[in-house]
Amino acid sequence: MAVVKEAEQELKPNKKKTTSDEDDNRRKKMVPGGLMKAVIRPGGGDAMPSDGDQVIYHCTIRTLDGVVVQSTRSEFGGKGTPTRQVLGKSKMILGLLEGIPTMLKGEVAVLKMKPELHYGEDECPVSVSDSFPKDAELNFEIELIEFSKIKVVTEDLGILKKVIDEAQSWENPRDLYEVKARVSAKLGNGKSLQLPMAGEPILFTFGKSEVPKGLEKGIGTMSRGEKSVIYVTSQYLSESPMIPSVEGIEEVHFEVELIHFIQVRDVLGDGRLIKRRIRDGKGEFPMDCPLQDSHLRVHYKGMLINEEKTVFYDTRVDNHGQPLEFSSGEGLVPEGFEMCVRLMLPEEISLVTCPPDYAYDKFTRPANVPEGAHVQWEIELLGFEMLKDWTGMNFRAIMDDVEKTKGTGNRLFKEGKFVLAKAKYEKVLREFNHVNPQDDEEGKEFANTRSLLNLNVAACYLKMGDCRKSIETCNKVLDANPVHVKALYRRGMAYLEAGDFDEARTDFNKMITIDKSSEANAKAALLKLKQAEQEVEKKARKQFKGLFDKKPGEISEVGLENQVNEARVEGEHESLIPSQEKEDGVEDAPPAPAPAHTSSFSRLWTGGVNLFKSLGVNRCSIL
Repeated sequence: MAVVKEAEQELKPNKKKTTSDEDDNRRKKMVPGGLMKAVIRPGGGDAMPSDGDQVIYHCTIRTLDGVVVQSTRSEFGGKGTPTRQVLGKSKMILGLLEGIPTMLKGEVAVLKMKPELHYGEDECPVSVSDSFPKDAELNFEIELIEFSKIKVVTEDLGILKKVIDEAQSWENPRDLYEVKARVSAKLGNGKSLQLPMAGEPILFTFGKSEVPKGLEKGIGTMSRGEKSVIYVTSQYLSESPMIPSVEGIEEVHFEVELIHFIQVRDVLGDGRLIKRRIRDGKGEFPMDCPLQDSHLRVHYKGMLINEEKTVFYDTRVDNHGQPLEFSSGEGLVPEGFEMCVRLMLPEEISLVTCPPDYAYDKFTRPANVPEGAHVQWEIELLGFEMLKDWTGMNFRAIMDDVEKTKGTGNRLFKEGKFVLAKAKYEKVLREFNHVNPQDDEEGKEFANTRSLLNLNVAACYLKMGDCRKSIETCNKVLDANPVHVKALYRRGMAYLEAGDFDEARTDFNKMITIDKSSEANAKAALLKLKQAEQEVEKKARKQFKGLFDKKPGEISEVGLENQVNEARVEGEHESLIPSQEKEDGVEDAPPAPAPAHTSSFSRLWTGGVNLFKSLGVNRCSIL
């Protein structure tokens, strides 16, 4: 196509800041007269595309004497599929990067480019065949079909989303959600793609590969009531019941209306604790859920997972129709029950399937629930109230509330619920950041209470087997008061359990120099420390007995054999350890015998490592 000279206008570099520094640097290569534009057919409106917009256009490339070099149009040998790109993100030749943002929707224009503005540019980001005339001045006939704001779903631009109608809520579907949507599809060239549901809504489980991967990823960014077009390229077109064969398909445009979805959550992430929403609640998830400690009111029905679905408790029947009321964060209901209620909205009804270790194996078990039973709870959250904060309270009222919370934490600690107890103490410590004592007496009480709370947190960490965090928490107290005897004692015990004997001895001895009344406790701790050291020495002697009695070049394996035998005996006695102690501690597997073909040095090294494991040097046991 010949271009009328009088209709040409020179396009100068776009001075607007873009999202790509690389593109900005490329614009500096533009020279006067390098890019000329002639409008063949005007477009409509006054809006033009900008960075971040998706542009859809046909392109036919001709030499200056009218010979077609390349085209997206079928009448010129192309596939008939227009090009889709995202300004500022897609790799584009410089002439199009500058020329397309000057066009209106529906406009047809010819962009005449010198070689350095198209594929002849040095280090051009877009490749082309060797037969392409990169060194020639060329005319690019562009028809801008459409442009729009776009959401980039994947960074490689393989999945993009254009919103047609905005959503009615914030929540997005995720794995295991049961989704209902209306879907139609077109190929990149605009031809309809026949889907098996023929206009009817589809139902599928998110994450189960029941729809193409790209479609599912796009729907995962949608919310209820939203209507969008999801553009999916071939690398995300996995085979599925919806599209059994994707061979030869380069891209599909899915028009999707997300009608509804049922929330199904894998709460633990291992498929054992599943919460399935039966009836929607009021509000937005998760903003309107009782995520923080609250006073809750629920009706629930508990069932065994058997053929009869045996009901073992129903608040509407067994509690005279009254709901169960409890405060979360206090261990008053089974852990799995509370975890799921915290994820509910007011008036929501959910069905929870729970494994025994999160149901009644660690909680008071109803008489008609067998030990080790999986259960289901049908739960209705009637409502909840957040626990009162300290706004407007005076210092004495705050400290009284602290004592109540601390008392709850102490009860949980005695019940062996160390994680919940720690959460109670830490909640008060966080709130303490907003408390300002008004005089010296209040300041002293405040500082003492904060120290005691930190030491309680340290005790929880020690019971949970995390000696290092226990030590770090004790350090918070000692940083403020280096002669705090209780903090020295607790840190010393944490060092002892961690196997840091020298550090432990230093703390216990320092106790005696600071406070003579603590001498009895310090000496008892030092005795325990000495016994631990003797046990290490005894096992080390036994481990390496006869090691240095051999001639040069020989290594004794007597100690290793003794260690193996001892490990076998310890393994036999492990079953005699009370179950609660096993749960509290971090148990290491007994060391295994060395393989028959392992070298002597390798076996010696492995034996030494296993020795220190067996002595507890690299782990924390419970006091």
